Amino acid sequence: MSARLAVVVSGFPRTSETFAVGELAALAGAGRLVRIYATKAGDGAVPQPGVEPLLPLVRMLPPGDADAQAAALLADLDGEQVDGVHGYFAHQPAAVAERAAAGLGVDFSFSVHALDARKVPAAELARRSRAAAGVIACNADVATHVDVPGARVATLPHGVDLGRFQPRPHPAGDGRLRVLAVGRLVEKKGFPVLLEALARLDVPWVLRIVGTGPESGGLEKRVAELGIADRVTLVGRRSHHELPAELAWADVVAVPSVVDSSGDRDGLPNVVLEGMASGRPLVVSDVAAIAATVTEGRAGIVVPPRDALALTTALRRLASPDLRAELGRHGRHHVEAHFNLPGCTRTLVDHLEVLHARSTEPVDA
Repeated sequence: MSARLAVVVSGFPRTSETFAVGELAALAGAGRLVRIYATKAGDGAVPQPGVEPLLPLVRMLPPGDADAQAAALLADLDGEQVDGVHGYFAHQPAAVAERAAAGLGVDFSFSVHALDARKVPAAELARRSRAAAGVIACNADVATHVDVPGARVATLPHGVDLGRFQPRPHPAGDGRLRVLAVGRLVEKKGFPVLLEALARLDVPWVLRIVGTGPESGGLEKRVAELGIADRVTLVGRRSHHELPAELAWADVVAVPSVVDSSGDRDGLPNVVLEGMASGRPLVVSDVAAIAATVTEGRAGIVVPPRDALALTTALRRLASPDLRAELGRHGRHHVEAHFNLPGCTRTLVDHLEVLHARSTEPVDA
């Protein structure tokens, strides 16, 4: 008998969390998904491809603490067969999942991604990890936050849609090195370092930064100070329908992530895998799981974080079309082998089935 799960997410849907849509769609397609509970509203942006079939399953929990939201979840599930509750993030969703599972008399599990792990005090995260039937980490770096004695941690990477993101011909250009950066305009993305590096670069270049966020004004000011406004475009938000065209435009995808002043850092941003799937070389910082993924795939150049000079040197090397083509081919082959979306989501679904299958087994009298 297949385990039927309720899944607790954070804001839903969110443009930046395409991995959530892919994995939830796989659970729904396998007949495992009873309901999706959001602890808060989504970002109000254009939904990602594939989210529409999930929307009838979504219930917005009322504002409140984990106990109050778990009570609302239990009331909504009254009469439904549920064999487990999965929190899709380690903070509020996992707390709600744990309390709701206790009310249902079933096990809970949770996933951990990046910032969510740092939103939970270490002692509480360790307790929660030990109490869960299992914990799913999306990369080895974030797994270190939950891999405590007594916890059952599996590292299962998110996949990438290799049909949507695939090598495409470049649109016509003017010979300048076309650099693309994608992400929220926040400190941990390291975009000011990229601006400093490009301002020093002695080959013709142009930069597009895709994303929105609180650092927008600061980036615009720095662009003006560096005298590079004619070569930098802050293009704002792009949907997943539009992002493949941005990647097709690019010669190089830059991911200059840093550890920010609060200690937050990227885990493995979507754009790393999407860039590799698109056959584009990357230049990335040695932060979290980013460097290991790019190095293993031989898909780009890794530089120290916050090192504008090293980033300039790497970009100068990537002015070579032959090197870019070689790195792009390696990256595509690597994601085909290790990050194919159907394979990754199937592994996740099977793993959750194993974690919660015992809830469906008959108990001898």
